[in-house]
Amino acid sequence: MRGTFRSPGTREAGGIRTGLRWKLSAAIALVGALIAITLSLVVHNAARVSMLDNARDLADERLQIAQRNYELSGRLNFPNLQRDDPDLPRALREKVDEGRRATYVTERHSGVPDIWAAVPVKDGHVLSLHTGFTDRSTDILKDLDQALVIGSIAVVLGGSALGVLIGGQFSRRLRKAAAAANQVAKGETDVRVRAAIGGVVRDETDDLASAVDAMADALQQRLEAERRVTADIAHELRTPVTGLLTAAELLPPGRPTELVLDRAKAMRTLVEDVLEVARLDGASERAELQDLLLGEFVTRRVAAKDPDIEVRVVHESMVTTDPRRLERVLFNLLANAARHGKPPIQVTVEGRVIRVRDHGPGFPADLLADGPSRFRTGSSDRSGHGHGLGLTIAAGQARVLGARLTFRNVRPAGSPDHVPAEGAVAVLWLPEHAPTNTGSYPMLP
Repeated sequence: MRGTFRSPGTREAGGIRTGLRWKLSAAIALVGALIAITLSLVVHNAARVSMLDNARDLADERLQIAQRNYELSGRLNFPNLQRDDPDLPRALREKVDEGRRATYVTERHSGVPDIWAAVPVKDGHVLSLHTGFTDRSTDILKDLDQALVIGSIAVVLGGSALGVLIGGQFSRRLRKAAAAANQVAKGETDVRVRAAIGGVVRDETDDLASAVDAMADALQQRLEAERRVTADIAHELRTPVTGLLTAAELLPPGRPTELVLDRAKAMRTLVEDVLEVARLDGASERAELQDLLLGEFVTRRVAAKDPDIEVRVVHESMVTTDPRRLERVLFNLLANAARHGKPPIQVTVEGRVIRVRDHGPGFPADLLADGPSRFRTGSSDRSGHGHGLGLTIAAGQARVLGARLTFRNVRPAGSPDHVPAEGAVAVLWLPEHAPTNTGSYPMLP
């Protein structure tokens, strides 16, 4: 059993993950083995002591009979009876010298016990009997040991099976809880961990699920409150910003007027972007689907936006998507490439995949690790202009489309991460199937 227990520890040290069910099974098997071994030793020793006591009692009774016969006849007429045996054990001889009848047990080198019994008689001699442990007693002990070994193995196997069963059920509930928690982390706010694990048995898993659900509800309420505040502020700013822009347009021509108009337009764009982010965060947006040829659509939209941008259609594909939202994603990616990257900017359409590449310094590491975040720009240079809402909106609109938006940097083949990037690539993966009316989306590779 020691070898069986040592193996999981070795696997853990090597970095191999072990499941809870196997750990629990190993623990129960180890405890069962220790209990079985302890009980087996206790039973074996108790049985051996009991047999030796019976053998000593039997030897004592035979010695008493032999003593009476000797005292009546004066002859050694009893089997194995010795008079003044020189091999008598010293401890037994000391008892006899005290005038007492006694028995004694010794063990041979093979471990087989010998039974001695001795008594002093009236003529001054010492009568003794010397018998070995009977073969039948030895066989009984062997049979008992065999039964104990079989029973111990059965206990260990049964404990292991019970551990796998209990651990499997507990592990299954934990996996369901983890899967539901991951869904909540991905924004599926209607998922509840307690409902996901199910079952009628109440245990610590239910307490964990209830705590996670309570935390998710609290976070959702806080995020919803922050979203409403952001939307309300942006909505309240829209009217005065529009008035400011209108008033600026009435100013006399000149450089100061141009500066005021430029800042007013930037403020209006920021307010509109904040409102759009708030709507996307509300998870209530639904795509208005149309069938279109993706390559043709991208070519026309990019040509209208900037004729200098190269568009390459590798493979044309018919897709079902929302043209307005797709255009918003495409234009935001192009704007980010133009603002934070360097020309030439290239757009490639291959089937349902759109790639936008620039030749600038690449995306920052935190964006590659965590994805777009509001007020964090897509520039490796933190002094770059912008509020970071463009990529956030692009990612949000991609979610509404059921698409996946990924980001990576371009480096020479085989170069380490510290080598400066030679450009940034944003990839939009449109789904094979359109989003449903309920807002659920297909799984993407």
